[in-house]
Amino acid sequence: MKNVINRALVAKKKFILLIMVVIALISCSQPEMRHPKWAYDATIYELNTRQLTPEGTFRAAEEVLPTLRDNGIDILWIMPCQPIGKITRKGTLGSYYSIMDYCAINPEFGTREDFEHFLAKAHELGFKVILDWVANHTAPDSEWTQNDGWHYRDSLGNLMVQYDWTDISKLNYDNQDMRNEMLKAMHWWMDSIGIDGFRCDVAGEVPTDFWNWAMGDLRLTHPDMFTLAEDEDKADELTETAFDMYYGWTLHKLMNEVAQGKKNTWDLWDYFAKADTTIRPEAIRMNFISNHDENSWQGTEQERMGDAVNLFAAFTYVVPGMPMIYTGQLSGNHHRLEFFEKDTIDHDEAFAQADLYKKLNDLRMRNKALFSPEAGALMAMIPGDNDAVFACARQKEGKWHSNTVLAIMNMSDKEQEVTLYLSGYEGKYTCLCGKPCEIETVQTFTLKPWQFKILER
Repeated sequence: MKNVINRALVAKKKFILLIMVVIALISCSQPEMRHPKWAYDATIYELNTRQLTPEGTFRAAEEVLPTLRDNGIDILWIMPCQPIGKITRKGTLGSYYSIMDYCAINPEFGTREDFEHFLAKAHELGFKVILDWVANHTAPDSEWTQNDGWHYRDSLGNLMVQYDWTDISKLNYDNQDMRNEMLKAMHWWMDSIGIDGFRCDVAGEVPTDFWNWAMGDLRLTHPDMFTLAEDEDKADELTETAFDMYYGWTLHKLMNEVAQGKKNTWDLWDYFAKADTTIRPEAIRMNFISNHDENSWQGTEQERMGDAVNLFAAFTYVVPGMPMIYTGQLSGNHHRLEFFEKDTIDHDEAFAQADLYKKLNDLRMRNKALFSPEAGALMAMIPGDNDAVFACARQKEGKWHSNTVLAIMNMSDKEQEVTLYLSGYEGKYTCLCGKPCEIETVQTFTLKPWQFKILER
């Protein structure tokens, strides 16, 4: 029986390798660069204004910006900062995603002048800033609910909610007047305030034709804007023209399951083989181990991933896409942040990942192999004899030399020995820690539980 299983694994490995080769051949003719030039080597940071500092204001958050920039962050995604609805409000402070007025600032965070000062400082430091945009719904006490036909209503005329979102009212995109006003509000933030794009909440719940129309109109005057869709099911459709980047929800869940011993490296390779053939190659996947939803409702990365946290943080950098860091990950936050109340992040050196992320951000910026599609390199499997080890290579051929990154990751809670077949990747490399090393055609590595090696040249 063991021989039968081994033959099956070998056959599966050959099949996956064949798929990856076919994808590489198909992708040799790269599409034109369609994203802003500054986005290809960028790392994105989700900024939770309420919880980032004890004050929970833009003025206080401004003081943190130099630290974030020094770490290598490029894009700041600001969670919604507009006034929050009061009726059916959840908790004391309410949900950021229950928007009362699209063109105003939540006084909890400061004034318009405070936000503009924050934005000017961010731009001065070299950040791009995108705003979390909630186009699917408003608060039930938004002035928009007074406009006939702008929201869905039941047979009794009551405003309609979705799921357990009892503090919102769903917008009706059959109404052109509402669509026009939504676009006008988005223009206000870009034209008058000066942000650099949008992260769009539950983007798949809003008709794609609205996004295509709105983003197309905005790009007429802001051609370098950047857009992120909170969606994966409709990623191929949403990234055709409207969005630069989509959520890697499936990969995120797989990482959790591998960390918990429920999935393995073959499940990861199966995912990449499928994703690379079902989603357009130039679409950027956002890779993450935490975000505001996961932290508050599913648990911290430490709860979900245990000792595998650092490995999967590194994994989000070496696989194709753009890595994302959530508020608190750099400073060692290790508790679930309250969503509807004030709950400042922890600063705990025992959990802090700032040094690791700085090394990874520096590597991403200097090695073109790790740039986001389509400027970066495709990912290839490195053949080996141990299925507990994920080994991959990304090699970007240049005019004078190639940029290469190799990743060798023990995705198990036991020590593993693996022999890898590295033909084509031989030579001198530098480890993520800065030490030089030599790679041979056939080489054996011994890795402690959840240990990883990242090598570059």
